[in-house]
Amino acid sequence: MKILVLSDSHSGLSFMRNMIRTMKPDAVIHLGDHYDDGEKMTEEFPNITFHQVCGNCDRYRCPPFAREFLCYPVCGVKLYMTHGHIHGVKSNLYRLLKDARDNSVQAVLYGHTHVTDCHREEDGLWVMNPGSCGSSSGSVGLIETNKNEITDCRILRQADLEEMI
Repeated sequence: MKILVLSDSHSGLSFMRNMIRTMKPDAVIHLGDHYDDGEKMTEEFPNITFHQVCGNCDRYRCPPFAREFLCYPVCGVKLYMTHGHIHGVKSNLYRLLKDARDNSVQAVLYGHTHVTDCHREEDGLWVMNPGSCGSSSGSVGLIETNKNEITDCRILRQADLEEMI
């Protein structure tokens, strides 16, 4: 199964839309900063399951029920999903990784910095920041799962999209 991870769209819908159409994911995660962009994609792609959290720029964009973090299985793998501002990710990842480990997740997903990050910690925890998908030079994350395990985790950019078409 494929999970497309988006963050920091800032009303730039074109790249998001193209990635969803091309990748045909089973689920999409939007990690905030323009929560309403995720809602627009939900309307355009009603057959795809969407999960999203609020970012620091979403104070007046999020419905009252929206959360700043989510922690549950998506496509069979347990994920910790947050924008990252409440964990201070621009300084370091300590609080984020602690919360992820305390929740026994397989991957922790965050945004906020607009800087891509995709690596695996020594204890096996996947860490991903998809960067910013808000422009044609943006980036997204892709997680592939099989039998409740993460089989691949990587960052994709426009050039990757062009190769797939």
